[in-house]
Amino acid sequence: MKLQSVDRVESISSGAFMDRYYSPMKPLVITNLAQQWPAFHKWNWDYFKSIIGEVNVGLYNNVKSDAYTPINTADDYMKFGDYIDMIRKGPSQWRIFLFNIFEHAPGITKDFTWPEHLMKGFVKKYPMLFVGGKGSITHMHFDIDLSHILHTQFVGKKRVLLFPFGEQHKLYRKPWEVLSFVNFSHYFDNGNSKLEPEKYPALRLAKGYEVILDHGDTLFMPAGYWHHMEYLDNGFAMSLRALQSSLGGKLKGAWNLFGMRHIDTLMKKTAPDWWFNMKKEKTFKAAEKELEIIGQ
Repeated sequence: MKLQSVDRVESISSGAFMDRYYSPMKPLVITNLAQQWPAFHKWNWDYFKSIIGEVNVGLYNNVKSDAYTPINTADDYMKFGDYIDMIRKGPSQWRIFLFNIFEHAPGITKDFTWPEHLMKGFVKKYPMLFVGGKGSITHMHFDIDLSHILHTQFVGKKRVLLFPFGEQHKLYRKPWEVLSFVNFSHYFDNGNSKLEPEKYPALRLAKGYEVILDHGDTLFMPAGYWHHMEYLDNGFAMSLRALQSSLGGKLKGAWNLFGMRHIDTLMKKTAPDWWFNMKKEKTFKAAEKELEIIGQ
């Protein structure tokens, strides 16, 4: 893989953001955007435990999906307060994914400001919380609705690997899914990496970015960007989503949500092995074409 660091700025004007990052679809870290919010100092484990500790939440483990796994299916459930106690004790591979905390505690929406000076189209009904114990992993995927994302880290550090959507065949994307066949776990650690470059040779052609997010860092992930995240500490982050400005982008996101996902779920239930093998064959053929283009 050919990786570069993500640009970092303390602040940025709307014009510069639009010209240098939004329009060219390039990621960016803004370090002081969240520092202007009450949430920067207010949000911590004790605060969340006091307001939503009794809420049951879906938990996800580090196991990659297989031929039978519908997208975004929780592996277990636990009260949020009990989950916080668990990850505070030490490393834990359990994480919380797409948790709409604001449904249960709507008052905390006053703790941050929607950054509409940067972009429009925010889906204000669905700000989402992402929580993980040290060692938990969000496997390589792109967001199904193809929204632009502002992802702010509040507690703990997180390593993020990013690729533009167009790198999908080099990443061995599963057809009809938002996931990769490749296990990117510990990709940065030669001794523990799960990458298997011999099995997935087109990976070496993929061009992307990597960054470590710390308290208060806000990552702009353009629509369709592939991302893999590893929690270096137990921590949590909030994602604010904004629909693409173009009609074509909105329609593609709607198709993924209401067409592609439901067809994939149906086929996994009715013919999982045939469906899986068909997708695997198409995936490797697409990767081989990428290799042929540059004469590898």
